[in-house]
Formats: sequence, structure tokens, C-alpha cells
Amino acid sequence: MKYLIVGLGNFGASLGQKLTAEGHEVIGIDNNMTKVEMHKEKITHTICMDSTDQFTMSGLPLKDTDIVIVAIGENQGANIMTTAVLKNLNVKRLISRAITPLHETVLQAMGVDEIVHPEEETAERWAKKLIMRGIVDSFELSEEYSIVEVNVPAQYVGKTLEEIGFRRNHNLVVLTTIKRTKEINLLGQPKLVNFVQGVASPKTRLNEGDIMVIYGHEKDIKHLLEV
Repeated sequence: MKYLIVGLGNFGASLGQKLTAEGHEVIGIDNNMTKVEMHKEKITHTICMDSTDQFTMSGLPLKDTDIVIVAIGENQGANIMTTAVLKNLNVKRLISRAITPLHETVLQAMGVDEIVHPEEETAERWAKKLIMRGIVDSFELSEEYSIVEVNVPAQYVGKTLEEIGFRRNHNLVVLTTIKRTKEINLLGQPKLVNFVQGVASPKTRLNEGDIMVIYGHEKDIKHLLEV
């Protein structure tokens, strides 16, 4: 996949390096030449440019880019301006970093696809979310084992955990399920709210739109998502 990361601070640079190491093509952008030079050996491409300039940004291969992440953290104004520029350029999927609750509300009102909170979420977690199809979130317990939030695969909708046999067939443990509902925020924009359903049992039935919280080995999780 192809990624564009705007802002090569600690979070943006770490994410760019992890995605590059996984074999993906990454363009890293910053208006600070020192940062651009610092990371050019570990990120596929690094460019020094002003991301708030729509004319300049329009020259990037945005139509061929799968995901754009605005990782600017030190300047909320630049973050919002850059996000607005990218919305105007109709990128396929736009993820932006929020610094404060008000900043997050503004980004939601702008229609950003997803919002990053680097102070709470690591680049490792976001790299996994972006690379592994179906992953909503993850928490790495070791180099091999993780707890992940996964969208319920279509083939399991309507079935119970007992009928599916996750432990027997996939060597994975479903800890709980989460239901998502839409609520309206103060600006009248829809917002997804999660409701944890308690400890899962063999009788737990999976519904369309549910999220499963799964524990297991990385290879077994990847295999489940590839089925």
C-alpha cells in the first residue's frame, strides 16, 4: 500500500519507519529540512514542503495514495489547514491527529475519516491497524502476542462463538464483543460510540457491525483476517 504522512515529529516519523520496514511505500512530508534529512534513510521518500499550500500539495501523487495521515502535533493551526487542504483534494482516506478535545471536534466537523491520539496510542498500534485489514485497534503484549479489536468477518455474522469454535479452529480467544452505535455531537455531526458487552461466553452471538476483542499469536490473527 501507499501512504503519505504529513509531519515527521516523533509519532509521524516512527509510523513512517514502521510502515516502510513492512514493505509499504511511504512519502513523509515536513516543512523542517532537518527532520526531512534525519529520516530519509528509513522512510521511502521524504520531502520538505509547506503542507498548508494547496497548490504545492496538489502536485503529490494523491490519487495513487491509499491513506494520508496528518501527524502534525506542535501546531494545531497547521494541522487543521493541512487537513482542510487534503479534504479539498479528495484523498481516499484521511486520518488526522487531534491535540485537544476542541481540536478533535473541529476535525470531526470537517469529516475526517479517523482521528489519532498519539499521546494515548503508539505508532506500533497504528502501523498494525493500517497494515492488517479488519483490525480496529491493538495492544501488543509481546513481540508475538497481542490483544486486538477486529471487525466481525461477514461469514461469522449471526453465529455464536461456540458454533465458530475460535479456540479450536483458529487458536484464538474472544475476550468480549463491542457494539457500535451512532450519536450526534454538539456540532450535529455523527459520532460512533462503543458499548462493551461484558465477558464473552460460548453462547455470545456475533452481529453485523460488532467488534470482537481477541487474544492470540500474531500469525493466527493474520490468518483469521485473511480467511
